[in-house]
Amino acid sequence: MLEFYDISMDDQQWVTACLRASDYRGCEYSFANNMAWRRLHESKIAQFAGFYLCCAFDTEDGVPSFVYPAGEGDHRELIAEMKRFSEAMGKPLRIWNLSPARLAWMEETYPDAFTAEAERDSWDYIYNSEDLHHLRGRKYHQKRNFLHRFAEYGAVSAPLTERDFDDCITFAAQSYADKLEGDRSGISEQFAIDTYFRHFDALGLEGTVLRLDGRLAAFAIGEPLSSDTFCVHIEKADTTLQGAYAAVNQAFAAAVSARFPYINREEDLGLEGLRKAKLSYRPAFMQEKYCVTFK
Repeated sequence: MLEFYDISMDDQQWVTACLRASDYRGCEYSFANNMAWRRLHESKIAQFAGFYLCCAFDTEDGVPSFVYPAGEGDHRELIAEMKRFSEAMGKPLRIWNLSPARLAWMEETYPDAFTAEAERDSWDYIYNSEDLHHLRGRKYHQKRNFLHRFAEYGAVSAPLTERDFDDCITFAAQSYADKLEGDRSGISEQFAIDTYFRHFDALGLEGTVLRLDGRLAAFAIGEPLSSDTFCVHIEKADTTLQGAYAAVNQAFAAAVSARFPYINREEDLGLEGLRKAKLSYRPAFMQEKYCVTFK
């Protein structure tokens, strides 16, 4: 039987090996993300026959939800073990974050055994890194205007280092307080940001800061996600400075575009404003994700 436990930095080596073996582009396939966001849905991890499993136990309907596991081995044996675990809890097996290719394999392997649905709110936005770096063409005309306006402030861009940690944490906390949010997602984000900075170097994170007369105006952090994709995990900017978000987006893309052809800017959570903003940057494609629940 699978044995789940809380993820820790001690798990980084074996988890990362499994993630690299699968080389998925979805933002869930990140050790740093799994560490940082573990409290949101009380996620725990397990290992089985060469696979890394991550499962959310605090879900709306009480059904444990597995991220499709990463690693190498017998996928049929893996699914059977996950099914035994869920049924021992009196719940159906539920797996989310399936790519279209993995969903097709599931449908062929387990015909009429489950229901499937698209998780549009969780689809990741994948961009050509060169597009975000250079913002060429008419489709980015408005973005260039934002950059020109922000440039008038005279802000300076630089790589994020340990000297910036305290300012970034304070900046993010103030941003949270200004929104007067007490929701679980907002609280979990503060925990995630603290985790990112507490283990910044060990997690292999990178970042960019924008400063105006020494004062922090924006910051972004992310990491290499797969062999061809860099993922942006957190982006914060002073909304009183017009174009600050566009500027930190462009500066971070400039820092990584030579190494990665794609940038994953994660999902929109179904938030209308966030969806509009992410679509405005013209993604190269969406990283589609599907959820299956066995009957």
